[in-house]
Amino acid sequence: MVEKLGLPFPLLSDPNRSQAIVPYGVADPKDDRNIALPTVVLVAPGGEERARFPSRDFADRPPEDDVLAALRLLGLPPTMQPAPAPGHAQPGPNAMPLEALFPYYRGARFAVIAMSRRHPETKDEADRYVALLDRYTEAVKQAYRAKRDS
Repeated sequence: MVEKLGLPFPLLSDPNRSQAIVPYGVADPKDDRNIALPTVVLVAPGGEERARFPSRDFADRPPEDDVLAALRLLGLPPTMQPAPAPGHAQPGPNAMPLEALFPYYRGARFAVIAMSRRHPETKDEADRYVALLDRYTEAVKQAYRAKRDS
């Protein structure tokens, strides 16, 4: 995946959950597929964990601004590296086309709003999820514009 997407960082794979998922405490106890909760862990150069952003479930992600703010608090000097070469990512057979993501996220957004109105006790959680969907929608718009303009 690193090579396919041209990522400038390594990815961790832990298929039996013994190397990171369980030791880092990110196993999702509610998921019968034995996958991890999406989690961002900031580790200082010496190996010490400095910040953790666990997701509440598979659909949750921390706001990028929060992660970047925590990263800045580490006070590390910026590094210089060459920009990654764009990869040749190919969507899998079940991937949703870019053009379908905008209406998909819009529908999800309105469904969450409707459910939060039926269940007012979920309003704070729904507001966080709507904000996440809004960020995803904006990213899709930007990706669509870049694709159209290239």
